[in-house]
Amino acid sequence: MLNKTFQKSSYSTGGASNCVECRGDEHTVQMRDTQNRQDGHLSFSASEWRAFLDEVRAENL
Repeated sequence: MLNKTFQKSSYSTGGASNCVECRGDEHTVQMRDTQNRQDGHLSFSASEWRAFLDEVRAENL
């Protein structure tokens, strides 16, 4: 079951204006812009999200 609450990124501290929030479960991850929550969210499969994080960690993005 998808978490009901979005959580702010741990990198979004100090009142920065470039914050994102995520929520998910074992199948889906959703991301939204903290300052534009009314605009909805992006949804990714768990495998897409893992692939994205792998690329970020490898500094390919």
